[in-house]
Amino acid sequence: MLIGVLALQGDFEEHLNILRKIGVEIRDVRMPQDLDDLDGLIIPGGESTTIGKLADDFGLLEPLRRFGEAKPIWGTCAGAILLSKDVRRAQPLLELMDITVERNAFGRQVDSFEVDLKVPALERMDSSKQSFRAVFIRAPLIESLDGEDVEALSELEDGRIVAAQQGHFLATSFHPELTDDDRFHRYFIHMVDG
Repeated sequence: MLIGVLALQGDFEEHLNILRKIGVEIRDVRMPQDLDDLDGLIIPGGESTTIGKLADDFGLLEPLRRFGEAKPIWGTCAGAILLSKDVRRAQPLLELMDITVERNAFGRQVDSFEVDLKVPALERMDSSKQSFRAVFIRAPLIESLDGEDVEALSELEDGRIVAAQQGHFLATSFHPELTDDDRFHRYFIHMVDG
């Protein structure tokens, strides 16, 4: 199995490190040809407008869309924004996942926070861990699930959605790569393998 991590901007190195630790073959993705032979792709957190503009500059937007039509993609934070069909503003998007995302829904950098989330899909993978410690940094919010086949995987206590899946697409508002808990990465690997 070969997993790529979009390495244009943001915290791609943290994802690569976790994938290395769990024994997955990895590749940095910076050019369209880097998508060749990949089984899945992670789009990391960072600045979604910058990542989108760089992807456009490097001729990656259409190849990423074509890749996503056939293979799994996981977007974390900015990556979730890029996967979405709507962010209520003009910016480059892949428009692959039927979700509407609100950018910076929790405020600025100083408003960053951590919270324990219930994620039943992860609990089924490892019943010894009951929650997932999620790190939110200038995080988006999954405002709405706009397709019948989109499933909320986790919500905050007030019901706001912070993780969702639609077929072979996964979106998380937070940064699983900034924790020692590798369950979301293993969950994505299971999606790719499944």
